[in-house]
Amino acid sequence: MQGLHARFAKALVIVATVAVVGTIQLSRDAIGQSGEGWTVLFDGKSLDGWNKVGGETNWRLEDGAVVADKLGGKDASFLVSKNAYKDFLLHVEFWASDDSNSGIYMRCQDPNKLTDRSCYEANIFDQRKDPTYGTGGIVHFVEVNPMPKAGGKWSTYEITAKGRDLTVVLNGQKTAVLNNGLFAEGPIGLQHGAGTIKFRKVSIKPL
Repeated sequence: MQGLHARFAKALVIVATVAVVGTIQLSRDAIGQSGEGWTVLFDGKSLDGWNKVGGETNWRLEDGAVVADKLGGKDASFLVSKNAYKDFLLHVEFWASDDSNSGIYMRCQDPNKLTDRSCYEANIFDQRKDPTYGTGGIVHFVEVNPMPKAGGKWSTYEITAKGRDLTVVLNGQKTAVLNNGLFAEGPIGLQHGAGTIKFRKVSIKPL
């Protein structure tokens, strides 16, 4: 009986240890984007760290998010970070309508004129006519098949840029991996091209 009790007690210790480790891991994940090395680019309260570039739209702050849903013309509008970044981890939470045309632009070469030819773009575009470069893909560089849908819900992009390597993860699913040295450094851009787009948490960790 004593042997059985000892084994039972040991098992309880192991279970408790696993639970504690799991809790620690969850806590680290939960605070990761505001922990050591992370910089909050958008905190839901101010757009002081961003420039408005491109076409006219109604960027505004609502309920801890920046929202745009009325584009005043054919040209897309952008919020562009005032700082440039080379190697980084990027965390972006967004809500897109089903008909939204948006994207996360990175390493942009001209901070005053953003295009998918002068930046890397992690797309947010469920209704793109050519879905191979739709939501989850890197436009002109990495196709995505099948294309995940982001419309009508909050989603998270986690993007890693390190040297020539760029990895895009959407809602925990790796959707695009690129090895390319065309763009080495530049600001981050948040796009509004159609529909409704909301961004509520944007953080970056230089590598």
